[in-house]
Amino acid sequence: MSYSFDNGNELLEICAKESLSIAEVMIRREMEKSERDREEIINEMFENLMVMQQSIKLGLEEEQQTMTGLAGGNAEKLYAFAQKANMGEDMAKICAAAMAVTEVNASMGRIVATPTAGASGVLPAVLVMCSEKQSFTDRDLVNGLFTAGAVGIIIAKNASISGAAGGCQAEIGSGSAMAAAALAELCGAEPSAALDAAAIALKNIMGLVCDPVAGLVECPCIKRNAMGAANAVLAADMVLAGISSIIPFDEVVSAMRSVGRMMNSDLRETSRGGLAATATARGIADRIGRRDDI
Repeated sequence: MSYSFDNGNELLEICAKESLSIAEVMIRREMEKSERDREEIINEMFENLMVMQQSIKLGLEEEQQTMTGLAGGNAEKLYAFAQKANMGEDMAKICAAAMAVTEVNASMGRIVATPTAGASGVLPAVLVMCSEKQSFTDRDLVNGLFTAGAVGIIIAKNASISGAAGGCQAEIGSGSAMAAAALAELCGAEPSAALDAAAIALKNIMGLVCDPVAGLVECPCIKRNAMGAANAVLAADMVLAGISSIIPFDEVVSAMRSVGRMMNSDLRETSRGGLAATATARGIADRIGRRDDI
């Protein structure tokens, strides 16, 4: 049997026919396509997990400062404030971890693009920071990464994971959908419910524009990773509570593609619209452009 799939419906058909999780189908898909053995593929994902864990640790324990001065240190601030946070300590720490990874990225540190560098904080923050409360092992987290990978592949095939092509909904939105499905499945959700979590997460960020100030993956990208992480946890909790997505996952992905195509090019990573077009942002771009050390 082939474990290849191009959309959510095909993935769920394989899961149902073989009584497999999304993670397991994704592992078998990789074995089939790469002609590598299971151990090699799983070990490679373990390496990705280690990088994610290290980037969270680095971002929370050592202040990150970018050359532009636009970002750095905010992850530490939110993490220190977590006990007083109105959103609750656990959620505040998840959001802080998401910012930590993207601050490391903006400081030229090592991260895993999930699915892009600009959205690299969402998935690791959700899985790693939930692991203690949920007693996830590293092997569980690796499975979660495979689940996330399956969702990412479907979105990339049928819409986009590029801000230049579909706006930030394609980056933070996709990352949030990947994290929501992964967390839901790790917490015991059936494959169909995991895709419902991805659909809910994606719907919540539908239409989000990509408007990086001065063309850099710093503002507003880093704070949007925090928002994407919170959205993913909410979406996962919704399906775990028995809530489903009225619009199926594949149709949500299709809608996201349509919305991305409708977006003016000024709102798709060109830094000509949105926040990037504000007076403050233009002043920042001018200042950065005059600096010889950037």
